[in-house]
Amino acid sequence: MDRLLAIRLFIRVVDLGSFSKAAADIGMGQPSATKLVAQMEKQLGSRLLHRSTHGVTPTEIGALYYEKCKLIAHHVDEAGTVAALLQSQVQGGLRISTSVAFGRRVLAPLVMRFMRMNPKLQIDLSFEDRYVNLVEQGVDVAIRMGRLADSSLGARYLGVNPWVVVASADYLDKRGTPRDAADLAAHDALIYSTVQGDARWHFTGVDGQAVSVPVRGPLRSNSLSALLAAAREGMGVAALPWYVAQESVRSGGVLPLLADWKLPSQEIHAVYPSPRLVPAKVSGFVEWLQGQFGEAWWAGPEEERSEGSLTANEGSGGRPVFGEQGRRRP
Repeated sequence: MDRLLAIRLFIRVVDLGSFSKAAADIGMGQPSATKLVAQMEKQLGSRLLHRSTHGVTPTEIGALYYEKCKLIAHHVDEAGTVAALLQSQVQGGLRISTSVAFGRRVLAPLVMRFMRMNPKLQIDLSFEDRYVNLVEQGVDVAIRMGRLADSSLGARYLGVNPWVVVASADYLDKRGTPRDAADLAAHDALIYSTVQGDARWHFTGVDGQAVSVPVRGPLRSNSLSALLAAAREGMGVAALPWYVAQESVRSGGVLPLLADWKLPSQEIHAVYPSPRLVPAKVSGFVEWLQGQFGEAWWAGPEEERSEGSLTANEGSGGRPVFGEQGRRRP
């Protein structure tokens, strides 16, 4: 027996004094309505209604039960209203996850701006370079780099994350400036060790020509900040996301190289546990993020790139396809 349906039916029978009218109001047949109320009475062990040719009236117990049923129905309706309100408003707790470098340099300042626009939100912002299971860890939305695997998760495309090869002026003065992607084989490479197959960097020329360059060098690290620092110190050539290199390029700490050759860009996606019944706090945040990753988003106004950029202990910013197996697990 559907107890909530039975309660609502019983209330309407008492209100209208008729099984047929109550059944029509609920949207069911009269025989089914009569049977459902009879099941209620049997379960309670009490007669709830007097039935006569003049109509239906509650017994003494039925009248008391009627008042309780109205209270129950009111609370159920109120709970539904609260749930609908929370579902339609950008408020409550929002758990966000992304990689360390991207999170600290890019996402943290964006989240702070979104929080100022939505003061009823409470954000839990987590930076991890390992794969995060959204459902198991209760994450509302994750920002991920690279091609996504087919899954039951919901996802929205945000933009692309371009990479660039950089080196300091001192290094280039000593070792010369590479003019062609293949020239990197003779240079000291600062290698991002998080990438599988990182001993080869893949480029595409302006004519669409693809080149795979074997690289080696004095430093391997899973920290993009460490590689940037080493490049600034003149220790070699580094391949970095533009959002990591941008401030140093602007200040002259490193110089961008090989303008005619491109490293693979990564897609940026917002991923959430299900594509259905997405809470407003998630859809609102994701839709707002979609407007933040336009052309050259990584450059941004200098004051915004500087404000909120936290660089200590940074790790992955997403994995570029330097090697054949270089795709990050979504």
